[in-house]
Amino acid sequence: MHHNNWNTLSRMPTSLSVNNPYAYSENFYIPVHNMPNHMPHVDPQMGFTPYTSPIPVQLQEIYSYPQNLQTALEMIEEAVQGEGEDRVFYQHLISMAPSEQDKEIIRGIRDDEVKHAELFRQIYSQLTGRLLPYPEDVSVKPPASYCDGLKKAITGEQSAVERYRRILYAMENRIHVNMMTEIITDELRHGILYNYLYAKNNCRV
Repeated sequence: MHHNNWNTLSRMPTSLSVNNPYAYSENFYIPVHNMPNHMPHVDPQMGFTPYTSPIPVQLQEIYSYPQNLQTALEMIEEAVQGEGEDRVFYQHLISMAPSEQDKEIIRGIRDDEVKHAELFRQIYSQLTGRLLPYPEDVSVKPPASYCDGLKKAITGEQSAVERYRRILYAMENRIHVNMMTEIITDELRHGILYNYLYAKNNCRV
């Protein structure tokens, strides 16, 4: 919002009505259209009283520490167990890549994934006191084509972001939060890079 609008907005009434679909305090504004009819009262002196209601159990299991910690630990175990398969898959993709630029991009993604596995191991060890084993004797069927491999990689990155957010929600220690933030932002960047390779090689859905 442009700063020139603040003085005008600050003089607006603080009541809620159909004609005034915004509740606001000195620092922020909240749209109230489509909100429940049992909204709390608005105090002209305090700005407003936030709407509150009990958080459903299923949401607590996703978003609340420590209710979601066990699920997050299981997801970390799965992520580390899948590390071996990922390495073999990336090696297949690198061998099928048609240009050195493609190979270099995929190598960079592979190296990031190796780093992520180590970060996951650190988080898991610090939370449980146990070390996760390295996967052994892993084999993965090569993709039918380079484009099929890229498509699978794009889908995998999207799925990883969804799973890793659940792990992030379970983190309480700031360092662990930062580790998970680095992992998730890397995965988002990987998705962008794979989409670039998919378009660059004229792949079709």
